[in-house]
Amino acid sequence: MTRSACSRPTVSILLPVRNEERYLPAALASLLHQTLTSWELVAVDDGSTDATPAILAEAAHRDPRVRVLPSPQRGLVSALNAGLAACRAALIARMDGDDIAHPRRLEFQHAFMAANPEVGLAACAFRHFPRQQLGVGMLAYEAWQNALTSHESIMRDLFVESPFVHPSVMFRRETVERVGGYRDMGWAEDYDLWLCLAAAGTRFARLAQPLLFWRERPERATRTMAEYDANAFRTCKAHHLRRGFLRDVAEVTLAGAGLEGRAWRKVLEREEVRVVRWVDIDPRKVGRVLHGAPVIAATGVVPDGGKMLITVGTRGAREGLRTWAAGNGFVEGEDFLCVT
Repeated sequence: MTRSACSRPTVSILLPVRNEERYLPAALASLLHQTLTSWELVAVDDGSTDATPAILAEAAHRDPRVRVLPSPQRGLVSALNAGLAACRAALIARMDGDDIAHPRRLEFQHAFMAANPEVGLAACAFRHFPRQQLGVGMLAYEAWQNALTSHESIMRDLFVESPFVHPSVMFRRETVERVGGYRDMGWAEDYDLWLCLAAAGTRFARLAQPLLFWRERPERATRTMAEYDANAFRTCKAHHLRRGFLRDVAEVTLAGAGLEGRAWRKVLEREEVRVVRWVDIDPRKVGRVLHGAPVIAATGVVPDGGKMLITVGTRGAREGLRTWAAGNGFVEGEDFLCVT
């Protein structure tokens, strides 16, 4: 293929990478086997000290669609923004150096975006691998995320957890540039971007086919970086809630007086939102005063114009709490949100 053949790629693949010599060849091979061939790969090497630069250089030598941007180590957000600025296509597909793309991933996501111009970001379903290393929590996360197939379901669970695996998404470049690209805020840059896009009115979607294989390994960034720990996620959520659902709100009710609810009280306090009551089903907690606010029974709660966050961390409890809230007259998205 000549360079002129890829002068106007249909899709730009944005791949920031650092020290991925072990898995990068397989990731690149999965891109070279895509059925949609009008793509460019913008690989930003964030100061690798292993064989990654040589692997990328060889890939670029063999295929002119591969463009390598070497850089001193500046971090993931800087690499993402540098790569985004270098992408030439209107559609951007994210990819990481340790994952595998299904051969028809770009074809299917591009076709969906072309057929649905109102959608600003479309993810695909994903599948963890290798499966034998997965715990119950990661299997539950995979099932939960893959079940969010409509804009409405994604928005309903937007503050529960990150609704997209970053390397599974394809988005319109102008949509992301309009909200300022990626930000370094001390929490997960991808989740922050989804929340910024949602606040800007972006429509989301997910293809039901599992088109990305997300490698499970102990050293993955989501397991090792402070930006991805539970408290960072709460802080990120509280920051965005303060600018949306909790805008101009000084007081809130928390449904859940356990450890998760108490952790939420701390991050809300930093956003100058005070917990004025707790709702709990544990009779041992009802009637107590927790951090200056009463703990009341769920049976005694009715809408009063205030806002409520459901912060129960027990696995599987979310739908039951939604049913309880709706049965008591609360409207999700207006009176309450699930944040765990």
